[in-house]
Formats: sequence, structure tokens, C-alpha cells
Amino acid sequence: MPETRGYGLAAILTAALGGSFWGTPALAQQQVAAADFSKLSIEQLGNVEITSVSKRAQPLSGAPAAIYVITHDDIMRSGAASIPEMLRLAPNLHVAQTSPANYVITARGFSGNSAAQNFSDKLLVLIDGRSVYNPLFSGMYWDMQDVLPENIERIEVISGPGATLWSANAVNGVINIVTRKSADTQGGVLEFGAGNQYESASLQYGGALSDDLTYRAYIKTFRDKSFEASGHDGWYKPQGGFRLDWTPGNDTLTVQGDVYDGRENNGAEADGLISGGNLSANWAHNFADGSSLQVLAYYDNVERSTTGGSAGFTVDTYNVDAQYNFMWGSWNNLVVGAGQRLSHYSIIDRIGPATSLLFIPNRGDLNLSDIFIQDQMSLSDGFDLTLGLKLENDPYSGITPMPSARASWRMDEGNTLWAAVSRAIRSPTPFDTHVGEDLGTTRFLNGNPDFLPEKLTAYELGYRGQLSEDVSLSVSAFDDEYDDLKSIELDRTSGFLPLHWGNGMKGRVYGAEAWATYEVSDWWKLSAGANIQSESFRFKPGASGLLGLSQQGNDPHHQASLRSSMNLSDSVTFDADLRYAGQLPDPHVPSYVELNARLGWMITDKIELSLSGYNLLHDQHREFSLGDEIKRSFFVDTRWKF
Repeated sequence: MPETRGYGLAAILTAALGGSFWGTPALAQQQVAAADFSKLSIEQLGNVEITSVSKRAQPLSGAPAAIYVITHDDIMRSGAASIPEMLRLAPNLHVAQTSPANYVITARGFSGNSAAQNFSDKLLVLIDGRSVYNPLFSGMYWDMQDVLPENIERIEVISGPGATLWSANAVNGVINIVTRKSADTQGGVLEFGAGNQYESASLQYGGALSDDLTYRAYIKTFRDKSFEASGHDGWYKPQGGFRLDWTPGNDTLTVQGDVYDGRENNGAEADGLISGGNLSANWAHNFADGSSLQVLAYYDNVERSTTGGSAGFTVDTYNVDAQYNFMWGSWNNLVVGAGQRLSHYSIIDRIGPATSLLFIPNRGDLNLSDIFIQDQMSLSDGFDLTLGLKLENDPYSGITPMPSARASWRMDEGNTLWAAVSRAIRSPTPFDTHVGEDLGTTRFLNGNPDFLPEKLTAYELGYRGQLSEDVSLSVSAFDDEYDDLKSIELDRTSGFLPLHWGNGMKGRVYGAEAWATYEVSDWWKLSAGANIQSESFRFKPGASGLLGLSQQGNDPHHQASLRSSMNLSDSVTFDADLRYAGQLPDPHVPSYVELNARLGWMITDKIELSLSGYNLLHDQHREFSLGDEIKRSFFVDTRWKF
């Protein structure tokens, strides 16, 4: 689980109850051709093809979901050097930095509460179809995910469930990172940058082995300094990788992989060591009748440990997915598919360096299999109804159905109304079923082998359209109803210890999201976004009520952003991103307003120099409970293409 400054539930409850205890314990992604998004009009941006909503290419303007697309141009002009910082550009996400290496990123709430050992675990993240959330607890280690900004084609961000097509973890959202084909990254790129907080360097080269076989390879390293004078939580991580694209006839084959190895300082605790790698192969064939078959297979390894070897884990994941797209008659567009995933995990004593939690037993295998079908029916001109069903078999709760129904009405060429009803679950994990914590010789906490999936039924309504030639707007409202949410419960026999996880909470989250783009002129574009949400949780009859309702998350009621992108001349660009996040209620964290900005200068058509500033409005500010004070920083970057 993400390392926190603290210990297990025993320590938390000891402090909470005034010290009355015994003391503190020690799928295959279709890819569209690369485009220069900076030169696209508002209308053309609406026709950019996406794949996350229906697992097939479709125009953004007609997708029946709350989806925001971060383009390659957005990323390069923002100055963002990491995936979490890129995700700040999506107005339908809440991004909070807790240390130089760690972030909490959510959609529609459920940021978790690390003091209650409850983590953000309802967001699915994919990189070219490869799932990168951690199967031990369904959450994300953002420090282990990295893609060169140069290589990202787009990031599709869905707020709302996507479990029918993707996975049981796609409860509150899906983040789909789509990388560029190697044919679109030919030649070399050398990057070097330095600032008061961050230093980085990367080298990449792409070439062609034949007319239909291209490649690229890269290496990268960086060092992120501590936010605090003690220098206790700085980190660095070298990484390298490659990609091959082969396009013979009606087939495409992509083979790609990455390896990384990093170190994170933990103050008085042993330093954290992170390492891993992945290898994936993605094959697609287009048949003469317009149907297509896609197969994705990958291996992923993640390892976290400490310099003394006293804590950590290893997870090896093997996965294969297949899907078939075809027309049935003249008005049914079907996608059918199946997948199988095997994850083997092994724990080194404790889970992490700052916790007394462990797994019992300390190793195991997780088998996850699924089949799904989705039918998009064109019932009339402009009106589509999409029905889908996934059956997923996980090792703890058996077969679970996850249906969805989505309707879209294209009122005219530029305006679409859509509505959706979906069901999603978060499957149980070893952290729910096999976790343990000892307090001296006393067992304080046990996992619950009978832990149930956390369930969501979501109702959504939205509009996406082009109000004029220069203005586009997307608005969505949602009402999400949850049941069997995680809670901490008393032992039924003793009436107290050992505690165990239960499903004693239920609740509702409802709200609205909106974003708009205004092309002020051919050299200036404005983008704005805002969301508001209300959360209402309660304990079910018989639940203990321990640790309170805030254990589900500490989320802002509202947030907003404004982005300005200017081409000051043919060679000079200026971009500024203003963001506001409302206060976090429990534990209280004040609201804040911050500004990132970047000035870029193309000295020649091969050399670019840029100056970026982050969190410019304050010397430091806090974004999440138990997190660091985030410092103002500056970064000078050079990029040479050859």
C-alpha cells in the first residue's frame, strides 16, 4: 500500500481512544494517426477519435460518457514532467500531491484515508491497454508509472464507471494513456532540464528497419528533491524502454517494454527501493468485411523493498485479452471479448517500511477472468442505444455481473445528449482478505475471507456540443449509489479483538462536472473546467462505526481550473494553468489556488528552450492530509531534435 508516515490500525486506534491500548507497535488499443493538435479547430478537436468508451474508435463528440481528452500538444505545452502532473489538466479528476514521489488521484470522490488504512482504490489506469493498478489493494503506485511526454499521443480520462468493458476496478473512472506509434517519433530527441526542485535528462531515437517496420528506444533519469529542509523524502528513478511497430497488410503488431529502478528516501526509516519492468505484444487484424480481431498479451513485474530488506513485496502479472469487433446486420455494432489475468505475489515480512501490517499467508496467486459483450444499436438517425454486460470471476467473490446501458442522441452535427445507467464493483483483494497486524503477542487485526465486493450503481446524464464555431461545452450530472463499502468491525466472538474488515457502510455521491473551450483567436485558446459533488455516507445496522465515516475519503466539495494557451509568435508560446481546490473536511486541509506556467521558445526548428514555474502563488501549500507542504519550483528545459 502507499507508504504513509504512521503505523497500522493499532496505532491509529490507540491514539484515537486516548492511549487506552498497549502502546505504539513497531485491451488492445486502436490507435489513430498522430495529429498536430495545436493546429486543430474546436470542431476538429471534437472529431478526434477515442477508444476508451466503447473499445473501438469513435469521435469524441458522440461518446456517451463524461470523457476529457488531454492531447499531446496539451502535455508538451504544460511543462508537466510526470503522469500525475499531466493529469492535473483533466478537470474531471482530483489530483493531490502528498510528497515528491506520491500522489492521490481520484474521480468523483473516495480519495481514501491513509490514517484508517483505506486508500484510493476505485480508479482504473491503463497504458496502451496494460492495467497498471496494483492487485494487492486495487490502488495506484504513481511513482512506478512513467512515460516520456514526447511519446504520449493522448490521455483519455473518463469520470464514471467503465467496468462493463474494462475491469472491476473501473468503478469511479478510467484513465487510458495512449502512446504514439514509433512511426510518428522518428529521429532523435535529447532533453535536459534542471531547476530548484527537479532535474531530468532523456535520450530517444526512432528509426525504420523497413517500409512497414519502425522502432524507437529511450533512456531517462531524474531526481526530485525533498520539499523539506531535512531532505528526507527526495527520490530518483532511471528508466529505459523500446517500441516496435510492424504493419504488414491488414495486420498491425506492436511490441514494447520498459524497465526501471529507483530509490526513495524515508528519513529515519530505511530507504525505499522500487523496480520493475513490463513487456507487451498487441496484434490486430482487419478482415475484408470490416470486422477486426485484437489480442493483447503482457507481463508486468513490480517490486518494492527497503535497503535493509525488512519490508516490501513482489508482484508478477501475466495477462491476455482478446476482442472481436463486427457488424450484425445493418444497425448492430458488436464487441465481444474475454480475458485472463494471473498475478503472483510475495510479501517480505511487512508490506511497507512505515507499517506493521503483513499478509497471512505471505504469498499467493490471484486469478481473474472475464467475458464481455457490448452492442451499439443505431435505432434511428442520430439515436444510439448501447447495451453491455461483463461477467467477471475473481478468486474471492466468484462470478459478478456488471451491466450497463448508454443512450446518445445526436441532435445535430455539433450537439449530443447522452444518458447512462451502469453497475460496477471493486473486487476483494489480499489486503481485504489476508491482511494481519499483531500488537505484541496479541492479534489486533485480521482480514476477512468473506469480504464482499464494494458495489456501485451509477446514473449519469450529459451534454456535449459546439455552441458556436469557437466554443465547445461538455456538462454531465451523476448520482452514484454505493453499498457494501469497506469498514472496520469488531470480532463477533470476543466482542472486540481481533478487528476485521467488513462491508458496513453505504452511501451516495452526486454532483456535476463541466468544461469548455473558447478559441479567442487563431493564436489564443482558453479552457475552463469545474466540478461540484456532495457525499453522504452512513453505517449499516450492526456496523461498529469505528474510525468514523471519513475513512472513505477526504474529498473537496468543489474545484475549478482555467487554462490559457497563447502563440505569441511563430516561435514563442506561453501557457498558464490556474487551479482551485476546495477545502478537505476531515482531517481539515484549507482550500488553495495555485498557478503553473510555461514559456517556450523554438530557437530553431530543432532546438527548443522553455522555462516553467509550478505553484507560483505561494511559497508552499498543502494538498492532502498527512501530506507534505508543496513548494514553489522552477524548471529550465532544453529539447534538441536530430
